[in-house]
Amino acid sequence: MKYDYLVVGAGLFGATFAYEAKKKGKTCLVIDKRDHIAGNVYTKEQSGINVHVYGAHIFHTSNKSIWDYVNQFAEFNNYINSPVAVYKDELYNLPFNMNTFSKMWGIRTPQEAKDIIAKQIEDLHITEPKNLEEQALSLVGTDVYEKLIKGYTQKQWGRPCTELPAFIIRRLPLRFIYDNNYFNDRYQGIPMGGYTKIVEKMLEGVDVKLSEDFFDVKKRGKLSDGTEVSYDKILFTGQIDEYYESKFGPLEYRSVRFETEELQVENYQGNAVVNYTEYEVPYTRIIEHKHFEFGQQPTTIISKEYSSEWKPGVEPYYPVNNEKNNALYQKYADLAASEKNVIFGGRLGQYKYYDMDKVIEAALACVAEEL
Repeated sequence: MKYDYLVVGAGLFGATFAYEAKKKGKTCLVIDKRDHIAGNVYTKEQSGINVHVYGAHIFHTSNKSIWDYVNQFAEFNNYINSPVAVYKDELYNLPFNMNTFSKMWGIRTPQEAKDIIAKQIEDLHITEPKNLEEQALSLVGTDVYEKLIKGYTQKQWGRPCTELPAFIIRRLPLRFIYDNNYFNDRYQGIPMGGYTKIVEKMLEGVDVKLSEDFFDVKKRGKLSDGTEVSYDKILFTGQIDEYYESKFGPLEYRSVRFETEELQVENYQGNAVVNYTEYEVPYTRIIEHKHFEFGQQPTTIISKEYSSEWKPGVEPYYPVNNEKNNALYQKYADLAASEKNVIFGGRLGQYKYYDMDKVIEAALACVAEEL
Protein backbone atom coordinates (compact mmCIF):
# COMPACT_ATOMS: atom_id res chain seq x y z
CA MET A 1 0.00 0.00 0.00
CA LYS A 2 1.37 3.40 -1.03
CA TYR A 3 0.29 6.62 0.71
CA ASP A 4 1.12 10.29 0.48
CA TYR A 5 1.22 10.56 4.28
CA LEU A 6 1.71 8.25 7.22
CA VAL A 7 -0.07 10.01 10.08
CA VAL A 8 1.22 8.81 13.44
CA GLY A 9 -1.46 9.40 16.07
CA ALA A 10 -5.24 9.41 15.69
CA GLY A 11 -5.83 12.31 18.06
CA LEU A 12 -7.23 15.71 17.13
CA PHE A 13 -4.10 16.94 15.35
CA GLY A 14 -3.63 13.81 13.23
CA ALA A 15 -7.34 13.43 12.48
CA THR A 16 -7.72 17.08 11.42
CA PHE A 17 -4.69 16.79 9.16
CA ALA A 18 -5.96 13.54 7.59
CA TYR A 19 -9.44 14.99 7.05
CA GLU A 20 -8.11 18.08 5.28
CA ALA A 21 -5.51 16.12 3.30
CA LYS A 22 -8.22 13.77 2.02
CA LYS A 23 -10.29 16.77 0.88
CA LYS A 24 -7.27 17.89 -1.15
CA GLY A 25 -6.94 14.51 -2.84
CA LYS A 26 -4.10 13.15 -0.71
CA THR A 27 -4.02 9.63 0.70
CA CYS A 28 -3.25 9.03 4.37
CA LEU A 29 -2.69 6.01 6.52
CA VAL A 30 -3.40 6.86 10.16
CA ILE A 31 -1.87 4.59 12.79
CA ASP A 32 -2.08 4.68 16.56
CA LYS A 33 -0.44 2.52 19.17
CA ARG A 34 -3.62 2.58 21.25
CA ASP A 35 -6.59 0.37 20.41
CA HIS A 36 -8.86 3.36 19.80
CA ILE A 37 -8.97 6.63 17.90
CA ALA A 38 -9.31 10.16 19.34
CA GLY A 39 -6.19 10.23 21.53
CA ASN A 40 -6.73 11.85 24.90
CA VAL A 41 -10.15 13.24 23.96
CA TYR A 42 -11.44 9.67 23.62
CA THR A 43 -14.87 9.17 25.16
CA LYS A 44 -16.38 5.75 25.79
CA GLU A 45 -20.03 5.07 26.45
CA GLN A 46 -20.78 3.16 29.63
CA SER A 47 -24.29 2.74 31.03
CA GLY A 48 -25.47 5.49 28.70
CA ILE A 49 -22.82 7.92 29.99
CA ASN A 50 -20.00 9.25 27.81
CA VAL A 51 -16.92 8.77 29.98
CA HIS A 52 -13.94 11.08 29.36
CA VAL A 53 -11.42 8.25 29.66
CA TYR A 54 -8.34 10.49 29.84
CA GLY A 55 -9.79 13.26 31.97
CA ALA A 56 -12.21 16.12 31.54
CA HIS A 57 -12.21 17.81 28.14
CA ILE A 58 -14.32 20.93 27.76
CA PHE A 59 -14.21 22.58 24.36
CA HIS A 60 -13.83 26.35 24.57
CA THR A 61 -12.59 28.97 22.14
CA SER A 62 -12.87 32.60 21.17
CA ASN A 63 -12.06 31.79 17.55
CA LYS A 64 -15.38 31.68 15.67
CA SER A 65 -13.86 29.96 12.64
CA ILE A 66 -12.59 27.10 14.83
CA TRP A 67 -15.96 26.89 16.59
CA ASP A 68 -17.76 26.70 13.24
CA TYR A 69 -15.22 24.15 12.01
CA VAL A 70 -15.69 21.72 14.89
CA ASN A 71 -19.48 22.14 14.82
CA GLN A 72 -19.60 20.51 11.39
CA PHE A 73 -18.71 17.23 13.09
CA ALA A 74 -21.01 17.40 16.12
CA GLU A 75 -23.74 19.35 17.82
CA PHE A 76 -22.47 20.97 21.01
CA ASN A 77 -24.54 21.49 24.13
CA ASN A 78 -24.45 24.60 26.31
CA TYR A 79 -22.31 23.20 29.13
CA ILE A 80 -20.50 25.92 31.09
CA ASN A 81 -17.49 24.82 33.14
CA SER A 82 -18.03 25.92 36.75
CA PRO A 83 -15.77 23.83 39.01
CA VAL A 84 -16.12 23.63 42.77
CA ALA A 85 -13.13 23.42 45.11
CA VAL A 86 -13.10 21.49 48.38
CA TYR A 87 -10.69 22.50 51.14
CA LYS A 88 -11.13 20.46 54.34
CA ASP A 89 -14.87 20.91 55.06
CA GLU A 90 -15.22 24.13 53.05
CA LEU A 91 -16.65 24.53 49.52
CA TYR A 92 -15.56 27.30 47.17
CA ASN A 93 -16.48 28.34 43.65
CA LEU A 94 -13.85 28.54 40.92
CA PRO A 95 -12.43 30.55 39.28
CA PHE A 96 -11.58 33.00 42.07
CA ASN A 97 -14.57 35.36 42.02
CA MET A 98 -16.92 37.19 44.35
CA ASN A 99 -18.68 33.93 45.29
CA THR A 100 -15.27 32.61 46.41
CA PHE A 101 -14.39 35.75 48.36
CA SER A 102 -17.82 36.09 49.94
CA LYS A 103 -17.62 32.53 51.26
CA MET A 104 -14.02 32.93 52.41
CA TRP A 105 -14.35 36.26 54.26
CA GLY A 106 -18.06 36.86 54.76
CA ILE A 107 -18.00 40.01 52.61
CA ARG A 108 -20.28 41.24 49.81
CA THR A 109 -18.67 43.99 47.75
CA PRO A 110 -15.78 43.94 45.28
CA GLN A 111 -14.03 46.74 47.18
CA GLU A 112 -14.04 44.71 50.41
CA ALA A 113 -12.44 41.77 48.58
CA LYS A 114 -9.85 43.99 46.91
CA ASP A 115 -8.94 45.61 50.22
CA ILE A 116 -8.42 42.25 51.96
CA ILE A 117 -6.25 40.90 49.16
CA ALA A 118 -4.22 44.11 48.88
CA LYS A 119 -3.60 44.15 52.66
CA GLN A 120 -2.44 40.52 52.67
CA ILE A 121 -0.07 41.16 49.73
CA GLU A 122 1.28 44.30 51.38
CA ASP A 123 1.98 42.48 54.65
CA LEU A 124 4.10 39.86 52.86
CA HIS A 125 6.69 42.37 51.54
CA ILE A 126 7.52 40.20 48.50
CA THR A 127 9.25 42.36 45.88
CA GLU A 128 10.99 39.78 43.70
CA PRO A 129 9.32 36.33 43.89
CA LYS A 130 11.97 33.61 44.02
CA ASN A 131 9.63 30.63 43.53
CA LEU A 132 6.05 29.69 42.72
CA GLU A 133 4.89 30.13 46.31
CA GLU A 134 6.15 33.71 46.54
CA GLN A 135 4.81 34.46 43.07
CA ALA A 136 1.32 33.22 43.97
CA LEU A 137 1.32 35.00 47.33
CA SER A 138 2.29 38.25 45.64
CA LEU A 139 -0.68 37.90 43.28
CA VAL A 140 -3.55 36.70 45.50
CA GLY A 141 -2.48 36.99 49.13
CA THR A 142 -2.33 34.40 51.89
CA ASP A 143 -5.86 32.98 52.21
CA VAL A 144 -6.54 32.19 48.56
CA TYR A 145 -3.06 30.72 48.19
CA GLU A 146 -3.17 28.53 51.29
CA LYS A 147 -6.67 27.17 50.69
CA LEU A 148 -7.01 26.95 46.93
CA ILE A 149 -3.56 26.94 45.30
CA LYS A 150 -0.83 25.48 47.49
CA GLY A 151 -1.93 21.87 48.05
CA TYR A 152 -3.43 21.45 44.59
CA THR A 153 -0.28 22.75 42.87
CA GLN A 154 2.00 20.54 44.97
CA LYS A 155 -0.05 17.50 43.99
CA GLN A 156 0.00 18.51 40.33
CA TRP A 157 3.78 18.94 40.20
CA GLY A 158 4.82 16.41 42.84
CA ARG A 159 7.03 18.85 44.73
CA PRO A 160 6.66 21.78 47.17
CA CYS A 161 5.69 25.15 45.70
CA THR A 162 8.92 26.60 47.14
CA GLU A 163 10.84 24.29 44.77
CA LEU A 164 8.87 25.28 41.66
CA PRO A 165 9.94 28.22 39.48
CA ALA A 166 7.96 31.43 39.76
CA PHE A 167 7.26 31.66 36.02
CA ILE A 168 4.84 28.69 36.15
CA ILE A 169 2.26 31.15 37.50
CA ARG A 170 2.54 34.35 35.52
CA ARG A 171 -0.90 35.53 36.55
CA LEU A 172 -3.82 34.34 38.64
CA PRO A 173 -7.09 35.85 37.44
CA LEU A 174 -9.15 37.44 40.19
CA ARG A 175 -12.71 38.26 39.17
CA PHE A 176 -14.52 40.81 41.24
CA ILE A 177 -17.91 39.75 39.92
CA TYR A 178 -20.28 36.94 40.89
CA ASP A 179 -19.50 34.69 37.93
CA ASN A 180 -18.53 31.01 38.12
CA ASN A 181 -17.85 30.53 34.40
CA TYR A 182 -14.29 29.18 34.40
CA PHE A 183 -13.43 30.23 30.85
CA ASN A 184 -13.54 33.68 29.32
CA ASP A 185 -14.02 32.29 25.83
CA ARG A 186 -17.06 33.24 23.78
CA TYR A 187 -17.85 29.66 22.70
CA GLN A 188 -18.02 26.68 25.03
CA GLY A 189 -19.67 23.28 25.21
CA ILE A 190 -19.44 19.51 25.07
CA PRO A 191 -20.17 17.54 21.88
CA MET A 192 -23.42 15.64 22.36
CA GLY A 193 -22.58 11.97 22.07
CA GLY A 194 -18.93 12.44 23.02
CA TYR A 195 -15.67 13.43 21.36
CA THR A 196 -14.97 10.06 19.74
CA LYS A 197 -17.78 10.67 17.24
CA ILE A 198 -16.06 13.88 16.07
CA VAL A 199 -12.85 12.00 15.26
CA GLU A 200 -14.82 9.16 13.66
CA LYS A 201 -16.35 11.66 11.24
CA MET A 202 -12.98 13.25 10.53
CA LEU A 203 -11.52 9.86 9.66
CA GLU A 204 -14.38 8.60 7.46
CA GLY A 205 -12.88 7.23 4.26
CA VAL A 206 -9.33 7.34 5.65
CA ASP A 207 -7.36 4.14 6.24
CA VAL A 208 -6.86 3.70 10.00
CA LYS A 209 -4.89 0.97 11.74
CA LEU A 210 -4.93 0.73 15.53
CA SER A 211 -2.60 -1.04 17.97
CA GLU A 212 0.26 -0.22 15.59
CA ASP A 213 3.50 1.15 17.02
CA PHE A 214 5.18 3.54 14.58
CA PHE A 215 8.69 2.40 15.42
CA ASP A 216 7.76 -1.23 14.75
CA VAL A 217 6.10 -0.30 11.45
CA LYS A 218 9.10 1.77 10.42
CA LYS A 219 11.52 -1.01 11.29
CA ARG A 220 9.56 -3.75 9.52
CA GLY A 221 8.23 -1.67 6.63
CA LYS A 222 4.92 -3.36 7.16
CA LEU A 223 1.95 -3.42 9.51
CA SER A 224 1.48 -6.08 12.15
CA ASP A 225 -0.83 -8.01 9.78
CA GLY A 226 1.99 -8.21 7.23
CA THR A 227 0.71 -5.49 4.88
CA GLU A 228 3.66 -3.68 3.33
CA VAL A 229 3.30 0.10 3.42
CA SER A 230 5.23 2.99 1.92
CA TYR A 231 4.66 6.72 2.16
CA ASP A 232 6.16 9.97 0.94
CA LYS A 233 5.94 11.87 4.22
CA ILE A 234 5.31 11.35 7.92
CA LEU A 235 3.17 13.46 10.22
CA PHE A 236 4.41 12.51 13.68
CA THR A 237 2.37 13.47 16.76
CA GLY A 238 4.24 11.31 19.27
CA GLN A 239 7.10 12.38 21.54
CA ILE A 240 9.70 14.25 19.51
CA ASP A 241 12.52 13.07 21.79
CA GLU A 242 11.44 9.45 21.32
CA TYR A 243 11.53 9.91 17.54
CA TYR A 244 15.19 10.87 17.84
CA GLU A 245 15.90 8.06 20.33
CA SER A 246 16.43 10.65 23.07
CA LYS A 247 19.88 11.40 21.64
CA PHE A 248 20.13 14.64 23.63
CA GLY A 249 18.44 13.13 26.69
CA PRO A 250 14.74 12.58 27.52
CA LEU A 251 12.30 15.46 27.86
CA GLU A 252 10.28 15.57 31.07
CA TYR A 253 6.51 15.19 31.28
CA ARG A 254 3.84 14.98 33.94
CA SER A 255 1.38 12.14 33.79
CA VAL A 256 -2.09 11.50 35.17
CA ARG A 257 -3.78 8.31 36.27
CA PHE A 258 -7.46 7.73 36.87
CA GLU A 259 -9.53 5.53 39.14
CA THR A 260 -12.93 5.22 37.49
CA GLU A 261 -15.95 3.50 39.01
CA GLU A 262 -19.68 3.27 38.49
CA LEU A 263 -21.75 4.08 41.56
CA GLN A 264 -25.30 2.97 42.23
CA VAL A 265 -26.49 6.49 42.92
CA GLU A 266 -28.08 8.97 40.54
CA ASN A 267 -25.95 11.97 41.52
CA TYR A 268 -22.69 11.71 43.46
CA GLN A 269 -21.32 15.25 43.78
CA GLY A 270 -23.74 17.56 41.96
CA ASN A 271 -21.10 18.96 39.60
CA ALA A 272 -18.96 17.69 36.73
CA VAL A 273 -15.67 18.87 38.23
CA VAL A 274 -14.78 19.10 41.92
CA ASN A 275 -11.17 19.99 42.83
CA TYR A 276 -9.62 18.83 46.10
CA THR A 277 -7.11 21.50 47.06
CA GLU A 278 -5.93 20.03 50.37
CA TYR A 279 -2.55 18.32 49.98
CA GLU A 280 -3.53 15.45 52.29
CA VAL A 281 -6.23 14.30 49.83
CA PRO A 282 -4.19 12.28 47.31
CA TYR A 283 -6.24 13.00 44.18
CA THR A 284 -6.49 16.42 42.56
CA ARG A 285 -10.12 16.22 41.49
CA ILE A 286 -13.15 14.03 40.91
CA ILE A 287 -14.95 14.09 37.58
CA GLU A 288 -18.62 13.05 37.43
CA HIS A 289 -19.04 12.43 33.73
CA LYS A 290 -22.82 12.51 33.33
CA HIS A 291 -22.99 16.19 34.29
CA PHE A 292 -21.08 17.18 31.13
CA GLU A 293 -24.19 16.24 29.16
CA PHE A 294 -26.85 16.89 31.82
CA GLY A 295 -27.42 13.14 32.17
CA GLN A 296 -30.42 11.65 33.96
CA GLN A 297 -29.18 8.04 34.08
CA PRO A 298 -30.06 6.00 37.21
CA THR A 299 -26.36 5.40 38.03
CA THR A 300 -23.29 7.60 37.79
CA ILE A 301 -19.62 7.21 36.86
CA ILE A 302 -16.84 9.10 38.60
CA SER A 303 -13.10 9.33 37.99
CA LYS A 304 -10.57 10.28 40.65
CA GLU A 305 -7.57 11.98 39.05
CA TYR A 306 -4.05 11.57 40.39
CA SER A 307 -1.08 13.56 39.11
CA SER A 308 2.18 11.62 38.83
CA GLU A 309 5.74 11.75 37.56
CA TRP A 310 6.16 10.45 34.04
CA LYS A 311 8.44 7.55 33.22
CA PRO A 312 8.87 5.49 30.04
CA GLY A 313 5.88 3.19 29.50
CA VAL A 314 3.51 5.65 31.16
CA GLU A 315 1.31 7.97 29.09
CA PRO A 316 2.87 11.46 28.93
CA TYR A 317 0.27 14.20 29.44
CA TYR A 318 1.85 17.57 30.09
CA PRO A 319 5.23 18.86 28.95
CA VAL A 320 7.28 20.37 31.76
CA ASN A 321 8.09 23.66 30.05
CA ASN A 322 10.79 24.94 32.35
CA GLU A 323 14.03 26.49 31.10
CA LYS A 324 15.96 23.21 31.11
CA ASN A 325 13.36 21.29 29.11
CA ASN A 326 12.67 24.13 26.70
CA ALA A 327 16.39 24.35 25.89
CA LEU A 328 16.50 20.59 25.39
CA TYR A 329 13.41 20.67 23.18
CA GLN A 330 15.01 23.36 21.03
CA LYS A 331 17.78 20.92 20.15
CA TYR A 332 15.19 18.44 18.90
CA ALA A 333 13.26 21.22 17.14
CA ASP A 334 16.44 22.20 15.28
CA LEU A 335 16.81 18.61 14.10
CA ALA A 336 13.15 18.53 13.09
CA ALA A 337 13.54 21.73 11.06
CA SER A 338 16.09 19.99 8.86
CA GLU A 339 13.74 17.09 8.08
CA LYS A 340 12.33 17.20 4.54
CA ASN A 341 9.84 14.37 4.89
CA VAL A 342 8.77 14.50 8.53
CA ILE A 343 6.34 16.97 10.12
CA PHE A 344 5.98 17.16 13.92
CA GLY A 345 2.68 18.23 15.41
CA GLY A 346 0.57 18.23 18.58
CA ARG A 347 1.50 18.60 22.23
CA LEU A 348 4.05 15.76 22.18
CA GLY A 349 5.50 16.48 18.74
CA GLN A 350 5.89 20.18 19.55
CA TYR A 351 6.41 19.78 23.32
CA LYS A 352 3.70 22.31 24.06
CA TYR A 353 0.50 22.30 26.06
CA TYR A 354 -2.44 22.79 23.71
CA ASP A 355 -6.12 23.35 24.43
CA MET A 356 -8.32 21.49 21.95
CA ASP A 357 -9.16 24.53 19.85
CA LYS A 358 -5.48 25.39 19.57
CA VAL A 359 -4.66 21.83 18.46
CA ILE A 360 -7.18 22.10 15.62
CA GLU A 361 -5.96 25.60 14.76
CA ALA A 362 -2.35 24.36 14.63
CA ALA A 363 -3.31 21.34 12.51
CA LEU A 364 -5.16 23.57 10.02
CA ALA A 365 -2.14 25.89 9.87
CA CYS A 366 0.05 22.84 9.23
CA VAL A 367 -2.22 21.75 6.37
CA ALA A 368 -2.23 25.25 4.89
CA GLU A 369 1.57 25.32 4.91
CA GLU A 370 2.00 21.77 3.66
CA LEU A 371 -0.75 21.59 1.03
